[in-house]
Amino acid sequence: MNNPEHERPMRPPLRIALVHSFYSSRNPSGENSAVMQQAEAMRRAGYIVEVFGQRTDERELSRLYPLEAALTVATGRGPKPDMREFEPDLIHIHNLFPNYGKSWIQSSPVPVVTSIHNYRPLCAAGTFYRDGRVCTDCSDGGSSVPALMHGCYRGRAQTVPVAIGQRFGADAGLRHSDAVIVLSDQMRAMYAQSGLPWGKMHTIPNFLPKSLDSGVGAGEGRFWLYAGRLSEEKGILELLRRWPAESKLVLVGSGELEPQVRALANENVSILGPVDRTRLMALMRDATGVVFPSRCFEGFPLIYPEALSAGTPILTWAPNVVSTLVRAEGTGLVGGSEDMEDLVRVAGDLFPTLRSHCRSIYDSKYSEEKWLLTIDAVYRSVLQISNIA
Repeated sequence: MNNPEHERPMRPPLRIALVHSFYSSRNPSGENSAVMQQAEAMRRAGYIVEVFGQRTDERELSRLYPLEAALTVATGRGPKPDMREFEPDLIHIHNLFPNYGKSWIQSSPVPVVTSIHNYRPLCAAGTFYRDGRVCTDCSDGGSSVPALMHGCYRGRAQTVPVAIGQRFGADAGLRHSDAVIVLSDQMRAMYAQSGLPWGKMHTIPNFLPKSLDSGVGAGEGRFWLYAGRLSEEKGILELLRRWPAESKLVLVGSGELEPQVRALANENVSILGPVDRTRLMALMRDATGVVFPSRCFEGFPLIYPEALSAGTPILTWAPNVVSTLVRAEGTGLVGGSEDMEDLVRVAGDLFPTLRSHCRSIYDSKYSEEKWLLTIDAVYRSVLQISNIA
């Protein structure tokens, strides 16, 4: 059997500068985790990687932070002095908001690749979700005025820097990048509708690090698993209101809706709170299935490759991207919250037969090695075009 690691050509190691504005720990972020696991995977593969980051936790200690963030966005401040000392071959940007500006990208002396993890360049909330429904008012109208009116990013005051970034930095952030990484074809299509060239974008989904991959579980725990934020757009309250009383459900995560979640939970619902990823993967392997009730589009939740690596199918519903992937890849069931009881019953019979298939989809599309091969191809292509130019 061929070893995928031997398929990657032997080439001089690239020096990659990863740029990321880390989200506050008050709002646990899969994006923060994805950036660090990518850095670690690249180092294991022989890349020379340096992470240039600003941490919101530290900057929020200043009373003037909201004003400082707005000025940062407006002036386009970037991490250039630090990066010049590192001398990267290529800069890979993940998130700039709210601690970096964007205009510096246009004058970068080396190629720039930008990853889009959410929809914030088009939507202040980053989710296309408002007041209990999908909302595309800003992207449809080409204006951030609706976001300012509704205070879509933590109220009107904190929405201002986001709106400034969309007004003054969106073109610099994406159109002046040499390549743009999106997490799914659904995301790619939505950004293409906004005018970002289709050919500039590359679909590269998130992966599960080798260290967390313990193989397929037996799914003998006789429980269903929800893992995610306890927040409105994740559909957690609707899930609990319609969940069959006789089916055991384990909830992992925290969030602002925790009091309501505890009030709705019956004796068959266990609330574990946050757990580390090793414990989460053990739960995945034991679960009958993963329940993903998100009511917004999503980027590419890490829970999808996590579940597939454990051989655990997914129960979900539209319009989130997991529903699109489940339909396309045959990795679970897609339905609606109104027929939850029937869905859980059917899934309970079907899901044990899907475990080996789910793992095969993971191996072919979402492993660490697959991600490395794909990202390396994008990097080399961008560098080759840059050298030719």
